[in-house]
Amino acid sequence: MKRLPRQCVVDTNVAVVANGKSDQADDSLTEACVDALLEITRRGGLVLDDGDRIFEEYRHNLNLSGEPRAGDAFMKWVHDHRWNAEWCEMRTITPDKDEQTFKEFPKSPALADFDPSDRKFVATANAGQKKHPILQAVDFKWWGWKDALAKARIKVVFLDEAAAEAGYKKHACQ
Repeated sequence: MKRLPRQCVVDTNVAVVANGKSDQADDSLTEACVDALLEITRRGGLVLDDGDRIFEEYRHNLNLSGEPRAGDAFMKWVHDHRWNAEWCEMRTITPDKDEQTFKEFPKSPALADFDPSDRKFVATANAGQKKHPILQAVDFKWWGWKDALAKARIKVVFLDEAAAEAGYKKHACQ
């Protein structure tokens, strides 16, 4: 299993893949996503925004009852632990008028076409003095932004780098 950072933001697709609901993930990546979520729920270290933007995206894509799969169990855990500072760090992000652009999102021409619905993850990782990495599974567009994010001191941790690079190249050529 890939070594995870102590604290991190988790993109929704990691939990969706852990639920086995992605045709872009093979068994190995699905297992890596399950393992990552299990590690976070055992030790804590999840970073969220205090306006519940990330939580609400999780809620729309996962089952709050915690069943029947690992991504759903993660959702239940987040629901139960998100306001407990021993398990989760809450960060304030400041939305612009459109609610999809944030003051904490890096100002870089290389990120101008960054998916607006994913900016909350980056803004949350970038809020505060310590930057936290973002776990990523199958949103392959992120591979094309990883260098620009790294220049802003935000690391993207791809749970399968080879799959992320191949997926990016495949989709970029279409």
